[in-house]
Amino acid sequence: MKPGIHPDYKPATIRCACGNTVLSGSVKGDMTVDICSNCHPFFTGKQKFVDAGGRVDKFKKRLAASGK
Repeated sequence: MKPGIHPDYKPATIRCACGNTVLSGSVKGDMTVDICSNCHPFFTGKQKFVDAGGRVDKFKKRLAASGK
């Protein structure tokens, strides 16, 4: 690597809005995030699936009612 052109990579503390703290490394330094793997619904198992089937049936009913 060429000397003098790369930013300094330093330890960083990443804080989430839920209070979780992660130690990592970054060129930006300390960061604050809104959501992390500790509070994200996908990782916590509280994810809700949208009822797409109901939407499709509603669309088909509307399409049939319009006469097409």
